[in-house]
Amino acid sequence: MKIFFSPEDLEHFDYGRDLGEPGAFPFTRGVYPTMYTGRLWTMRQYAGYATAEESNRRYKYLLEHGQTGLSVAFDLPTQMGYDSDNELAAGEVGKTGVAIDTLEDMEILFDGIPLDRVSTSMTINATAAVLLAMYIIVAEKHGVPKAALSGTVQNDVLKEYIARGTYIYPPRASIKIIVDIMDYCSRHLPKWNTVSVSGYHIREAGATAVQELAFTIANGMTYVEYARDKARLDIDRVAPRISFFFNAHNDFFEEIAKFRAGRRIWARIMRDRLGARNPKSWMMRFHTQTAGCTLTVQEPDNNAVRVAFQALAAVLGGTQSLHTNSRDEALALPSEESVKLALRTQQIVAYETGIPAVVDPLGGSYYIEALTDKLEAEVNAYLETIEEMGGALAAIEQGFFQQEIHRSAYEYQKAVERGDTPVVGVNKFVTDQKDEQPSLLRVSPGVVKKQLTRLQRTKQRRNNAKVKQTLEDLRRAAEHDDNIMEPMLESVRSYATIGEISDALCDVFGRYEEKKIL
Repeated sequence: MKIFFSPEDLEHFDYGRDLGEPGAFPFTRGVYPTMYTGRLWTMRQYAGYATAEESNRRYKYLLEHGQTGLSVAFDLPTQMGYDSDNELAAGEVGKTGVAIDTLEDMEILFDGIPLDRVSTSMTINATAAVLLAMYIIVAEKHGVPKAALSGTVQNDVLKEYIARGTYIYPPRASIKIIVDIMDYCSRHLPKWNTVSVSGYHIREAGATAVQELAFTIANGMTYVEYARDKARLDIDRVAPRISFFFNAHNDFFEEIAKFRAGRRIWARIMRDRLGARNPKSWMMRFHTQTAGCTLTVQEPDNNAVRVAFQALAAVLGGTQSLHTNSRDEALALPSEESVKLALRTQQIVAYETGIPAVVDPLGGSYYIEALTDKLEAEVNAYLETIEEMGGALAAIEQGFFQQEIHRSAYEYQKAVERGDTPVVGVNKFVTDQKDEQPSLLRVSPGVVKKQLTRLQRTKQRRNNAKVKQTLEDLRRAAEHDDNIMEPMLESVRSYATIGEISDALCDVFGRYEEKKIL
């Protein structure tokens, strides 16, 4: 392994072509000219658990302690289009996020939250259109017009088939829904990010930094190409509102170079290959979350140190928003004490280190620039392979992404077990002393009963004839290949449940079942 870098490692390096000024093509040094000297990244702690009431209290707690944007975690039934009273939801209601069945839950979730002043990110994919519709209507009830809303729906279903599994419909139907959201928001929610193309979960599943970047960019290209070629949308109308979501892992310099390479690759693809003409379409704006897969049950306090260095890499890499994981997340949902420490980690980087005072402070480092070039070349090699296979959709259907990630995850685990990859407190500097477990957050058993009672009450109070009609209108729009967002809003407004809406679309699109890959 090379341990010393010099000008010889940048023999073909061209400042204008490969680096450029901050805020200018190819955006290697950042998407904005002044970066954090003009405005800090958004501190957006991911949170949501149990019922809407509990999550609402957590959001207000975080905002009171200096968080600058909300990030909503939904439970698995909500993510997969099942109501809390569905037998498939048993044991999962409120566990990995907040349970949302109807508009009433969403009204409670954002009660007292200034939606015209707070940016909200929602980690939701297969049911993104439903949750976005709920958010829009809640804002209307707060007197906030759609055009004033800012935030993001993750809405990246392709990575669900690759690495995570919370899909509902077949891939091509899912992309149709995504493009409908892109189209609707470009006309009505100009400040809303319609897709957050997510490498985070790909990395959490075991991908390398190169695979994370390559597979994510391939997915992003698919959304843009589908919107342009299939839906006939102006690329410069929808591309500026596409954002990205990346992992900040342990290899400090590699992560910084990964973010810089990603911006450069995306800018070149969007301008030179896909034909975008608006410079905003060339920008890879992204959110970062520190790596959950690096957190350990052993010596959980060590996780706070890991998170601090990962957060630093994200900032030095030029992220637009950041979530820092809590030290106890390998054990349970984070406690308030741990969440506050995670938020304070960001605030210390922002206000005490002096790092935000300089744009791209590592730019020009022989090592960083050589590493950025290396990652770019390796990512482009993957992209060529994916293109030869017919693009991201074909690669997913052939199991290529999945097999590559499985192989990388297996090799990493073997390296940890051999001790070749050190993990402090796990395979290096291991002690016999039993760790003192932090105070853990536990979801009350009464959560399910409370949620089911509210769902039953809502179904009894609503106008069920209206619900039936709005669901039929939604089915008809899907059958005719019309944009589903307007009928979706009416279904949500009638207090149709997330399960009823998902089932209505399944009547048209079907429900996807993963094919076994040998």
